[in-house]
Amino acid sequence: MKIKQLKISLKDITLVDIDFEITSSLALVGQSGSGKSLTLKALLGMLPNSMAVELEVESKFELKAGKDLSFVPQNPFTALSPLTKIRKQFFVDDKRIKELFDQVDLDIELADRFAPELSGGQLQRVVIAMALEQDPKLILLDEPTTALDPETRVLILDLLRDLQKKHGFKMLFVTHDMNSAKLICDEICVIKDGKIVESGNMQSILNAPQEKYTQTLIEANFANREFRQ
Repeated sequence: MKIKQLKISLKDITLVDIDFEITSSLALVGQSGSGKSLTLKALLGMLPNSMAVELEVESKFELKAGKDLSFVPQNPFTALSPLTKIRKQFFVDDKRIKELFDQVDLDIELADRFAPELSGGQLQRVVIAMALEQDPKLILLDEPTTALDPETRVLILDLLRDLQKKHGFKMLFVTHDMNSAKLICDEICVIKDGKIVESGNMQSILNAPQEKYTQTLIEANFANREFRQ
């Protein structure tokens, strides 16, 4: 699918003006404030009415949440109700829940627990299972491993990659973390001040970035520290 134009404005100020293509798995990488979160919210239809959005899409499926589009949020601890059993937070029958839990390597007995009784890794697997409920064509991921420890982070990224290979959905992975992006995505777009400054094959850009901004992101991430504006 192609985002032929995405323009986000507030009054007379253009905040984001980009285009990109998701052929399989694409990382949208940038500092905080670069426009990546605005991009994600625009695609989900979550921006406030005060912001004007121009969006032109070329796609074989409908870019609509709950149908062909699913979302995996950043923090699994706040994504689920703590007062409702996990099973009751799905919108499919018990047979389908069992299938989904099997796909994300969770024991179905966990479906009858409350969210605070599960670990961060287990909760993120539940959220991924929820994203798979309706067999989406595209999954948007908002830094879905930020709240997890390094070992669990790798396991979740491996799971997402395996699920994509099995089901064939496309992924847009929004992150500031090059370490995570390289584990899950084939392509990358680097965003700065609402503009794409560099894009292409993930490994090629990691090996030979053309922009100083991209080089800075790479060096900061692979020095095992987060890069913030």
